[in-house]
Amino acid sequence: MDLDFQKILEKANEYKPEMSKFLRDLIAIPGESCNEELVIKRIKEEMEKVGFDKVEIDPMGNILGYIGHGKHLIAMDAHIDTVGVGEIKNWDYDPYEGYEDDEVIIGRGASDQLGGMASMVYAGKIIKDLGLEGDYTLVVTGTVQEEDCDGLCWQYIINEGKVVPEFVVITEPTSLNIYRGQRGRMEIKVSTKGLSCHGSAPDRGDNAIYKMAPILIELRALNENLMDHDFLGKGTLTVSEIFFSSPSRCAVADGCAISVDRRLTAGETYEYALQQIKNLPAVKEVNAEVEMYDYDRKSYTGLTYPTKSYFPTWLIEEDHPATKTLVESYEGLFNSQPLVDKWTFSTNAVSIMGRFGIPCIGFGPGAEKEAHAPNEKTWKSELVKAAAMYAVIPSIYVNKYADQMPESTKNLVDNK
Repeated sequence: MDLDFQKILEKANEYKPEMSKFLRDLIAIPGESCNEELVIKRIKEEMEKVGFDKVEIDPMGNILGYIGHGKHLIAMDAHIDTVGVGEIKNWDYDPYEGYEDDEVIIGRGASDQLGGMASMVYAGKIIKDLGLEGDYTLVVTGTVQEEDCDGLCWQYIINEGKVVPEFVVITEPTSLNIYRGQRGRMEIKVSTKGLSCHGSAPDRGDNAIYKMAPILIELRALNENLMDHDFLGKGTLTVSEIFFSSPSRCAVADGCAISVDRRLTAGETYEYALQQIKNLPAVKEVNAEVEMYDYDRKSYTGLTYPTKSYFPTWLIEEDHPATKTLVESYEGLFNSQPLVDKWTFSTNAVSIMGRFGIPCIGFGPGAEKEAHAPNEKTWKSELVKAAAMYAVIPSIYVNKYADQMPESTKNLVDNK
């Protein structure tokens, strides 16, 4: 199939008002993790309106909209939950009512990442309107609980729904660059135990907070000496929370715990990262406990799908068929070379590729720096360009790169 890139761009631009309205509607519905039901229902309404062939909501609450009936299953994903608004005084506009002018749309989730959802849905309409269907099935997913536990939704989709795409486009914000990897992460808890006594005679007790103090110093030093990678960058850690237990303010603390946000670069596993902390002299001296957090919050449907708070690193090569598919799509549409880079933050690809080995590649409207920020915004021009890209990608892949997929990926799909 010869693609008329100009016609696809014109069609995407034609739908800019509808895309903008849809995005404004999504922003207007508060949808923090585990409370996304009304957002999902609004997406379902739009998918049906623009002509998706099939729309399903799975038992976890994820929405899956299908275009086409071909043998090559390609997925495009947007998480549709958002973080909270934070300090309302930092917003110039109501975070849900938002703001719109000729260039931007402002509101919570505009970049992270409801804009990607709006562009994907209208890519489906472009495919239908221009007859771009081929030997592929495109599944557009609106996934839940990502801000709480990135990738949990796709653990469910793959393990329970048995949906195994050949590759997945992650539509988190990239400023219309192409991203081919990210560091992983894990959430670690370090705990010390002591013995409480009256604060007037602290020598009678054993202060768990004091036991934690040298551990904090050694963790800060460990951060400076973590593994590095020439593309993904250096592993990092930071202490993000501290807790204590004590009978009162007038007592010695009998317990202390900290949370550690650990970012994992290529080559670092969760076993490796845990052992690094267990090996710290201060941890050994006080026999501190080092463990991963668990995640087991109920989705809005009432389903609980427990997992460890471990989110593996992922990375694909510059010459991978998925990367080449997006680069060729970009060059055809925009007549320029894309920037191929990486995310700083984490995405659902930690499960899709990190756990399951299904190739992922990133392209999305909006900017990373807008994520979780007050006055979060995205650009209408980027919504349009992203919709055009998403409409082109399946055809480019099927016509040119599907046969180049590594055998390991083909085996995953064959064994689904």
